[in-house]
Amino acid sequence: MSLKLTSYAGALLASLLLAPVALPVGAFAQTPTQAGDTSATPSPKAPAAKRTSVTDRVEQHIARLHAQLHITPAQQAQWDQFAQVMRDNAKDMHHTLEQRGASFASMNAAENMQSYAQIALQHAQDTQKLATAFQALYASMSDDQKKIADGVFRAQGNHPARARRVD
Repeated sequence: MSLKLTSYAGALLASLLLAPVALPVGAFAQTPTQAGDTSATPSPKAPAAKRTSVTDRVEQHIARLHAQLHITPAQQAQWDQFAQVMRDNAKDMHHTLEQRGASFASMNAAENMQSYAQIALQHAQDTQKLATAFQALYASMSDDQKKIADGVFRAQGNHPARARRVD
């Protein structure tokens, strides 16, 4: 039961993270006991390829988003600030999830709820930092870039992980 609840919390957290930062699902969609284990054997459903680290996935996402948005040299300073907030948020959330995973087995229900509330609070604060950094970048964009950004972020907000339900 606790594993199902943990998986549900991880999936919910991943879906919350996807919309504002548009990170790949795999960045945080791990059970807490897996979060710090980078050498774990891939599941039977997963390809035999080596797992990429959270840092690598974030960097890949940043590079992909940079290309999609057609960031110009004049926008690079705003982009760099936005990208750094994404990196910092991902690093902080990964650390928080590792800490939760390390103590999860000994948590009682009240501690579990408090821990999850702390994650939700951190997520809200991180999202606000990201939104602030993105506003400056978005203001510097051409109308065509804004249309692209609107589409990219709209598509990320409609990610299949958000539609998942656990019964």
